Amino acid sequence: MSTSNRIDKWLWAVRVFKTRNKAAEACRAGKVKIDGQKIKPSREIKIGEEIEIQNGILTRRVLVKAKLANRVSAKLVEEFMEDITPEEEIQKLKLLREMNYEYRERGSGRPTKKDRRAIEGLKDSGPEDDDW
Repeated sequence: MSTSNRIDKWLWAVRVFKTRNKAAEACRAGKVKIDGQKIKPSREIKIGEEIEIQNGILTRRVLVKAKLANRVSAKLVEEFMEDITPEEEIQKLKLLREMNYEYRERGSGRPTKKDRRAIEGLKDSGPEDDDW
């Protein structure tokens, strides 16, 4: 195992980001924090540190269990990090997925122009537009 681990390489190795470049970009953009402070991609990680990663609307929190040199399989990730993301964050993501879900009967074909306008109208109107 490596004695030094950059945060961008570690985040890529434990499969938080798909590429190391995306991990480095997230660090540069201030979306990765340790102890509430934005960090650079070259920062060395320490075992026991808590890392906060902002990914869209989801804020993940992970705990560093061990350092590693190379990318590991998804099955082995649990040995190197612990996901301590609060349940509220996970529920927020599930709610967003449910709200964005569209269903059309199988075999009903493509929506007509009128149907599409009706669908867009429903999407645009939120709870603040309703007159209850």
